[in-house]
Amino acid sequence: MPQPEPHITVTDLTMAYGTYVLQHDLNFTVNRGDIFIIMGGSGCGKSTLLRHLVGLKQPAKGKVMYGVTSFWDADPDERDRIMRGVGILYQSGALWSSMTLAENIALPLKEYSRLSKSEISEIVSLKLALVGLAGFDDYYPSEISGGMKKRAGLARAMALDPEILFFDEPSAGLDPVSAKLLDDLIIQLRDSLGSTIVVVTHELASIFAIGNNSVFLDPDSKTMIAQGNPRMLLKECPDPKVHTFLTRAGSV
Repeated sequence: MPQPEPHITVTDLTMAYGTYVLQHDLNFTVNRGDIFIIMGGSGCGKSTLLRHLVGLKQPAKGKVMYGVTSFWDADPDERDRIMRGVGILYQSGALWSSMTLAENIALPLKEYSRLSKSEISEIVSLKLALVGLAGFDDYYPSEISGGMKKRAGLARAMALDPEILFFDEPSAGLDPVSAKLLDDLIIQLRDSLGSTIVVVTHELASIFAIGNNSVFLDPDSKTMIAQGNPRMLLKECPDPKVHTFLTRAGSV
């Protein structure tokens, strides 16, 4: 069996706002092809950690490595190159309301590629088909459901064929059926495209359905208290906080 290949390595990371430390001494590795879950109770810093990983906030201390490159020690051009290989699905979908779905997805292709109009149109149709929205090119975000907006946001995140996809609470606001469809889509994307996927979520159904690796952030001790496959943590982690979190009503 091949050895896991580190895709993102976090070392001695401290997250802070001024003098207020949110989390400290974070050490974990996201391997290539993982569906990696960032989990923990409200206010523990899950979304803030995501911001550190995608270059939106610099850590107070520590390193974020993409392969062998230290992201925050790299020059701006190298950081920009790394981020071109990243796609992000925000909690709300973050679609431009004045643009059609096709225009939303085409935007990063127009900004960051030299493709022709016809080539961009072809890629847009392909991405929409990948997320189950074939034929919805000319719809506006206000004309589709919440679950469809999430999938359209995912299509835009995939526009530049990123190696890594980040999801911030992808199931938030979705009914159980739509959430399950999105979970299935995440697994399909990982399996078919070979993407590494990092997901911030507190939804137990999603955590157990898609995650093969994870880190658990604790707001009281302000550090990580568990890491590994969520199902293994459910069975073997001795920490009562982790056990309580993973055995809430609705767990599997």
